[in-house]
Amino acid sequence: MTTIASGTDTLTRDALTVLQPGFTGTTAPDWLLRRLGEGLASVGLFGRNIASPGQLAALTAQLRAEREDVLVAIDEEGGDVTRLEVRTGSSFPGNLALGAVDDTGLTRQVAAELGRRLAACGVNLNWAPSADVNSNPDNPVIGVRSFGAGTDLVARHTAAYVTGLQSAGVAACTKHFPGHGDTAVDSHHAMPRIDVDASVLAERDLVPFRAAIAAGSRAVMSAHILVPALDPRLPATLSRRILTDLLRGELGYDGLIVTDGMEMRAIADTYGIERGSVLAVAAGADAICVGGGLADEETVRRLCDALVEAVRAGDLPEERLADAAERVRALARWTAAARSGAARAASTGNEEVGLRAARRALRVTGGEGFTALTAPPFVAALTPVANIAVGDETPWGVAAELSRLLPGTETGSFAGADAGNEVLAAAGPRRIVAVVRDEHRHPWMAAALDTLVAARPDTVVVEMGVPGAEPRGALHLATHGAARVCGRAAAEALTGG
Repeated sequence: MTTIASGTDTLTRDALTVLQPGFTGTTAPDWLLRRLGEGLASVGLFGRNIASPGQLAALTAQLRAEREDVLVAIDEEGGDVTRLEVRTGSSFPGNLALGAVDDTGLTRQVAAELGRRLAACGVNLNWAPSADVNSNPDNPVIGVRSFGAGTDLVARHTAAYVTGLQSAGVAACTKHFPGHGDTAVDSHHAMPRIDVDASVLAERDLVPFRAAIAAGSRAVMSAHILVPALDPRLPATLSRRILTDLLRGELGYDGLIVTDGMEMRAIADTYGIERGSVLAVAAGADAICVGGGLADEETVRRLCDALVEAVRAGDLPEERLADAAERVRALARWTAAARSGAARAASTGNEEVGLRAARRALRVTGGEGFTALTAPPFVAALTPVANIAVGDETPWGVAAELSRLLPGTETGSFAGADAGNEVLAAAGPRRIVAVVRDEHRHPWMAAALDTLVAARPDTVVVEMGVPGAEPRGALHLATHGAARVCGRAAAEALTGG
């Protein structure tokens, strides 16, 4: 086995350079700082690493004290997927809300402000935006993370987002190539498969990635999905046909290719993370993302060993590993130059742009004769199981914002076959505000609303997911996302505040 040590050789340094590991804690552990000194060039941050903007800035400064050009990456999409505001909910609506407004100038402003806040905390690579066309309404993992179901809509907002984010000196990482929108399986759990013709992929899924490339996206993230029309055997992350022949060759992309998390079961359960990482780099990936669930020194050592041994065994060309490492270093150089340019051009920021966008994204149906709530209601959150990509630690809903406007508002969380009757019992005589996410995907949720609306026709329904079901209730609000600002926009509409 290869042993990583100070004074590491070029091959081992290159192997370390292509890794993007995570770690636990709100300060950098000693092993991570040591690896940065030995060649590790990137670090991935997650909600577990962030307590406040000040703490995050101190953490990134700690990393840069060891390696000035380190890439500090984060999964900060805004909306339902937030790491900066994981404990409070995001100040920015997500992609679906921006797509609902369909103002590319607004999307660019939102992305620029998000980028400004990331840069202020020392983050220079954002694993965003999602360029997936949400063509399958039952998609369990994309949904509100997509700008919508229309190819052209997604393409123009992807380009606007890339432009806005990178104007702040933060590299965009457009995902999930070649498109994760037409899936019914979450790749965190198993291998999704997209069975459509290559012509459909070209006309639907690839168009937003072409737009992102034209806009100058500095990175693209691969998807752990099987697309037989492109490669009948290997998922995109491990496919030379998809990463090298299609993305680099046909689409002309020359930036960094990052894998989605290699610990996700679509890869880990099928290939193992070591073999999967070797296959990914051989296929054309330049950076191996790992750390959402695996965040320790042993994982870094195992992956570094696997890459080095693959080169020595002839399974991975040394020049391919060297090329991948150089692309990582090239992105680091770009972020350094972009950061200084953005700092010179930075203004005081656009603090309220997220709330303005959330207000514009709100869609109100019904409500003829509805008068604003003046008495504290009962907020019933009909709660689906959180998906891993979003995380279950981020609060969502309208209860907190309604409580601010109407002190005394109470709330409860409900799920399952008898949720409707449980809500009625808990609410008593109070006005019911039922909050749902993706009602169309959850039969139990639809049944609960049937029960509530039948028994209490004055029930208000707030849909904070994809509004795929017909509006119902005395008043129906579609927020197009569950960010904190989306909840605030809904609460304002309900109270006239």
